[in-house]
Amino acid sequence: MEEVPHDCPGTGSAQAGRGASCQGCPNQRLCASGAGAAPDPAIEEIKEKMKSVKHKILVLSGKGGVGKSTFSAHLAHGLAADENTQVALLDIDICGPSIPKIMGLEGEQVHQSGSGWSPVFLEDNLGVMSVGFLLSSPDDAVIWRGPKKNGMIKQFLRDVDWGEVDYLIVDTPPGTSDEHLSAVQYLAAAHIDGAVIITTPQEVSLQDVRKEISFCRKVKLPVLGVVENMSSFVCPRCQKESQIFPPTTGGAEVMCQDLQVPLLGRVPLDPRIGKSCDKGQSFFVEAPDSPAALAYRSIIQRIQDFCSLRQPKGEDRVSA
Repeated sequence: MEEVPHDCPGTGSAQAGRGASCQGCPNQRLCASGAGAAPDPAIEEIKEKMKSVKHKILVLSGKGGVGKSTFSAHLAHGLAADENTQVALLDIDICGPSIPKIMGLEGEQVHQSGSGWSPVFLEDNLGVMSVGFLLSSPDDAVIWRGPKKNGMIKQFLRDVDWGEVDYLIVDTPPGTSDEHLSAVQYLAAAHIDGAVIITTPQEVSLQDVRKEISFCRKVKLPVLGVVENMSSFVCPRCQKESQIFPPTTGGAEVMCQDLQVPLLGRVPLDPRIGKSCDKGQSFFVEAPDSPAALAYRSIIQRIQDFCSLRQPKGEDRVSA
């Protein structure tokens, strides 16, 4: 996957889509739409579609394997625990869609209706969409270049009939690549509440999270906060806490202080999280009173609080 050029001028620059570093970028046209070029009509179409979606949250990570999709899934589960809250989970990790497996929805298919694609519903108030539902086998490789990925993301945002939704959670691939630029630029006019960034305590992960935060600032995407995953291990028998991944540079807490972004919380290692994901079940059902489940709930509450503060005045959800 192509990454954002180191000298990317940013989407708000007059050189967006025009600078030398923009040549060859699959998002050049999207960036140029803010610099005098004809805007992609999908941006307005998506803005209109998203009027029925109250809050939009992107879940990001600098590296793979830090638990980003697991967190996205449990953020959806946690929000949907309130039966009066409508939740949508969109998986735009085009090449590595793991949400169908984690949510227990492997083998499900997307159906077309008069109002667009129908998401796959896990519960009456929890709908899911993923490119994994479009594959004939979960082992099929998705070998697409940037423009085709962008087209799929556009279709997900414009053509899926989400209905009235309180929270749209967008699970992204690791890094700062085509998928991230497309999601941010297509949703910019529809107001994104912000990004939740997932990391682990060790410096090898934190150094990429710093790049992720830099990306967010360049594209004017608010950072709701950072979640430190696998922060420690609490023995289920003796309750003793151990550091499996020592925070050699202070972990997420020091990084957040340095970069002035909120630390939403820490989730300890718990083998039952991985087991519940492999079985396609919610960890909240598997171990509702565990330290990890309590940490998830605390973080989810903080995210809800931040979203409430960021909701534009006068922008209530209306029917699409």
